[in-house]
Amino acid sequence: MSFSQRLVLWLHVGFVIFTIGPVTLAIMSTPRYIRRRDVRILRYLTRMTFVLGVASLTVLIAGFALASMLGKEGNWWVIVSATLFIVAVLLLGLIHRDQRHAIRALEAAGSRTGADAHGKVETPAEGERSAAEPEAGAGADEAAAVQAGGAAAASAAHLATVERGRIAMIGGVVSLIWLVILVLMVWNS
Repeated sequence: MSFSQRLVLWLHVGFVIFTIGPVTLAIMSTPRYIRRRDVRILRYLTRMTFVLGVASLTVLIAGFALASMLGKEGNWWVIVSATLFIVAVLLLGLIHRDQRHAIRALEAAGSRTGADAHGKVETPAEGERSAAEPEAGAGADEAAAVQAGGAAAASAAHLATVERGRIAMIGGVVSLIWLVILVLMVWNS
């Protein structure tokens, strides 16, 4: 193996370590922070998923360059690995979309239940009424409006839970794809 081939191999491995690893960590951490309703961390994980998902394309480029230099670009395992990689990147796009939907849902649920920017619910001080408690002489219209607001907050929280499940499921599939590609690369090299 020549120096240039070794250099491209090291670049390929370096791109894998610094893009695939962190993006997998970000997508696998997302469900935990949706459950905790920590919108600040979710925004960070969403940015990480997008930036590192795009940067992971350097792994594909370096891999194709290395396969071309070694004369193996037509081998079945290189083609299968590249196809699986493209599928994984497309799934990362779906995960990024679901992360944004979960953030919007948590923000909507938080704004309707009196949550602050970090997703923690504020409790009224003793003697104060919360917005969800109608006063004793309130009309039926006001009570219905309060119930509708609570139902909308519950619906938004449910949407965040659904997105959490989708992210966990698709993230597992992406991780499995990375593992299959790794096995193909090591087995056939």
